[in-house]
Amino acid sequence: MYSKPTLNRIYRLSAWYDLIITWPFALPITLGILWQYGFMPLNAVLGFAALPALDVHAVLFGNFFGSVVVIWALVRLYLNDSRLALFDGLGRVLFSVAMLNALVAGISPIIWAFLIPELAWAIAQLIGFVRFRTRAGV
Repeated sequence: MYSKPTLNRIYRLSAWYDLIITWPFALPITLGILWQYGFMPLNAVLGFAALPALDVHAVLFGNFFGSVVVIWALVRLYLNDSRLALFDGLGRVLFSVAMLNALVAGISPIIWAFLIPELAWAIAQLIGFVRFRTRAGV
């Protein structure tokens, strides 16, 4: 089921996904635009409670998140080494735990749009890594 080319394809697609989804978080201006003209109206249209305005703390941590994930995605694409799928999968589990904690604490349900793909990429990469390594005898 998981050949090396299949694992590599999943691994690279997850890196492209990260790059596309997280680049707006990397800079204060793009995060502000995404928040004000993307998340706030979406939250309102879906009938959820109003989102708070971003403060300097939220922007700082949003930028940390965006910057690290963009760089990590670029490194994975550049190195093209599917062994990194293990570490990416583990990181996605940690991100998922944080999102689940935020959901329990009352964050907007739009976080599900991030949590579901995060869990899917984590499962696909971790299962793929384990199956490939087991078949390869490593």
